[in-house]
Amino acid sequence: MSYRYSRNIGTRAIWALIIANFAVFLATLIAPQAIDLLAVGRTTIARHPWTIFTSLFVHAGWFHIFGNMYMLWFYGDSLERIIGEWKFLALYFVGGLIGNAAFILIAPPEASAIGASGAVFTIGGALAMIRPRIKVIIFPIPIPMDLWISVIITAVVLGILPALSQYTSVGWQAHLGGLATGLAYGWYFRRWERRRGIYR
Repeated sequence: MSYRYSRNIGTRAIWALIIANFAVFLATLIAPQAIDLLAVGRTTIARHPWTIFTSLFVHAGWFHIFGNMYMLWFYGDSLERIIGEWKFLALYFVGGLIGNAAFILIAPPEASAIGASGAVFTIGGALAMIRPRIKVIIFPIPIPMDLWISVIITAVVLGILPALSQYTSVGWQAHLGGLATGLAYGWYFRRWERRRGIYR
């Protein structure tokens, strides 16, 4: 199965998520003090329980939000067409919440996290399990590769390598929690397809 270069620009659920993320991002540019009330962390979750959800819509800068939203579109466009809009949204948020829970449990108590990365890694992991042979190109490697390889490279760069450094500001705990959720769902979905005689 080859990568579709003539993809549509996106589907409804993806655009709704992108618009919501940019709306919150612009709001925090106007009122940056709100970030403290939206970010999730072990020392604040008891006082601000909503942050396990709201932190998924907050980003630290233009590069952060553009990177996450591009990855959401890149992986999500194909996945939403395969599993459907509502399952896609449910997986996105469940993966994001599990990623945040992993951050709360593993990260230092004083650390806090923002960003949709955990949810985005969920989408990438699920697609890599469901359609691992889709051909993609990831910058700066100009060679088409299987999707599952690109997900591993991204996980290593944004998950494993930051975990080896005590000075990183990357919430790798949320990344790996989200990725594990996506891989588990993708494995389940592949089994569901095979039981119904669907092979890709």
